[in-house]
Amino acid sequence: MTLTITSTEPVDDRPLGAALRRGWMRRCPNCGTGHMMKGYLKVADTCPDCGEPLHHHRADDGPAYLTILVVGKSIMALYLAVFLAFRPEPWVMIALCWAVALAMALWLLPRFKGALVALQWSRRMHGFGGEA
Repeated sequence: MTLTITSTEPVDDRPLGAALRRGWMRRCPNCGTGHMMKGYLKVADTCPDCGEPLHHHRADDGPAYLTILVVGKSIMALYLAVFLAFRPEPWVMIALCWAVALAMALWLLPRFKGALVALQWSRRMHGFGGEA
C-alpha cells in the first residue's frame, strides 16, 4: 500500500532570506546578479540582467527611519564608551561622533533601501505580485 500526501500550500518561489541578502548587497532580489540601484539611492526600473520589474517599490521613508534608528543607537553607545574610557575634550567627541555617524549613515542607507525593496518583492507587495 502506498500513501501519497499532497500539500495544498503554495511553494515559496521568493524566499525572504535570499531576497533580503541580495537586497542588502544592492542586487536584484530575483537573480542576485544585476544591480538594483542605478545611482546612490535610485532604484532601477528593471533588472539589467534578468529584466525583473523593480519600479513597483514603495520604499519611501522606511530606509531613512531604519538608518536613523541604527546610527543613533550606535553613536550613543560609542559616545558613552569613549567618554567613560578616555574622557576626551568635547570638540574631539563631537568631531568623532559626527564623522562616524556620517560614514555609517552613508553606508547603511542604500543597503536598507535595497533590503526594503527586496522585502516588498519577496512578499509580493505593492504590485510585485504580478497583478498590477
